[in-house]
Amino acid sequence: MKSIRAQAALTALAIAASGVLVAGTAEAATSLQELVPQPAQLQPRSDSFTLSADAKIQLATEDARKPAELLAGILRRSTGFPLPITTGVTGDGVVLLNGADPKTGQEGYQLDVTPNQVIIRANTTAGHFNGIQTLRQLLPPKAEAKTKQPAPWTVPGASILDYPRYHHRGAMLDVSRHFFTPDQVKRYIDQIAAFKINYFHLHLSDDQGWRLEIKSWPDLTKIGGSTEVGGRKGSLFYTQDQYKDLVAYAANRGITVIPEFDMPGHTNAAQASYGELNCDGKKRPLYTGTDVGFSSLCISKEITYKFIDDVVREVSAITPGQYFHIGGDEALSTPDADYVKFMNRVLPIVKKYGKTTTGWHEFIKTTKDTALVPQFWGTTTSDANVAAAAQRGNKILMSPANRLYLDMKYNKNTKLGLDWAGYVEVEDAYNWNPGAYLSGVTEASVRGVEAPLWTETIRTNADIEQMAFPRLPVAAELGWAPASVHGWDRFAPRLGAQAPRWKVQGVNYYASSQVPWKK
Repeated sequence: MKSIRAQAALTALAIAASGVLVAGTAEAATSLQELVPQPAQLQPRSDSFTLSADAKIQLATEDARKPAELLAGILRRSTGFPLPITTGVTGDGVVLLNGADPKTGQEGYQLDVTPNQVIIRANTTAGHFNGIQTLRQLLPPKAEAKTKQPAPWTVPGASILDYPRYHHRGAMLDVSRHFFTPDQVKRYIDQIAAFKINYFHLHLSDDQGWRLEIKSWPDLTKIGGSTEVGGRKGSLFYTQDQYKDLVAYAANRGITVIPEFDMPGHTNAAQASYGELNCDGKKRPLYTGTDVGFSSLCISKEITYKFIDDVVREVSAITPGQYFHIGGDEALSTPDADYVKFMNRVLPIVKKYGKTTTGWHEFIKTTKDTALVPQFWGTTTSDANVAAAAQRGNKILMSPANRLYLDMKYNKNTKLGLDWAGYVEVEDAYNWNPGAYLSGVTEASVRGVEAPLWTETIRTNADIEQMAFPRLPVAAELGWAPASVHGWDRFAPRLGAQAPRWKVQGVNYYASSQVPWKK
């Protein structure tokens, strides 16, 4: 077995080889090897900072208040310290400043650990959110506990200059096939925020359930929101007030919510609620299975577009974010000509209410609007319509199902999940390059990555966690860390170092044999 000192030296060499700045001792490098995503630049220092009972979180910019409140809320529980948030820099503690290096852009930050202070500089609120997530990982895992833990609270000395590879780093949760309560969704939001995920895509309608109150069409939730896969019955939906609370909760963690209402297929819950959405005028029976592709709104009826206008109008009014997801996938019961006709009516509706359309990549064949965002979910490395869109100037969101679908089984023995896109072990999820994956789609054409979690087999938070962790942090690494540091042998130990933190948090992660898990 290698000595601790020899292992530290090897770690330092690995970090140096990755292109990250290294200085100081090998031991210092070892103490900083656990960050996920890996920073763009990291320089260890020989000193350290210890958080004390009289420390303050000090603001020199109001842009940092929400990030400061988030940090204080986490650390007050575990440390038992009061950690007041103050204006002005007057002593020891965590200091949040503006005026970061221009290299950090709109989402990056600088973090400097000195003997008396941890100083985070950023140019925006988003940058401060990302900086505090790094600070959380630099603290001992027990900092994540919900009850008071014993000191010390030491942070290793470091200077970090960091910014993301891609702007969009997303996670999606399907609450239509199985419904999750607001508290359950908030738990997942907290978990993804820790890895600098900045978009949360909520799949709010499908064949099995309509999950958001639409006041002008109340039967959508009264009927369409009454059941789920497997047949469980109840009021399985969010009121608009509950949705607004979820949106605000995410925003207070630096995350923008993207609502999705799938159309023209995946619409049986709506068609079961209102007969007029069907060409024959008759309501469809509620559906609790998992097959896809059998449903379609009636393309020829004007009431269809009145319905969509009302949904987009009401949801846009309570969604501050820029994007509205229209689905558009697996419309197998909609003839191609009708699909084009439908999108030609729907895309202007979204624009009318001040939102930018995103959708599963099939929809992009119907438009040449370069502002729209196709989300690629295929299992091949070529798609002519997506490549053409990229060459026109559209930014592509990458979610290949055989890499980033969190509901795919890890292997043949995985109890949860599906396998139609193949088995996706942790290394499979990591070993691809979003900027060089699809023919005709270059690095410059990629908006970012998103890890969807469909819930045909997912019923509890423990189920979510078993499928999302550790693959969600893999997606975060691909979306944030520089391409130059990409390498499984370097990444796997950093991923494995998350285990003690997840154990403190009670995360039901999958302990893949591919990962060297830290005890």
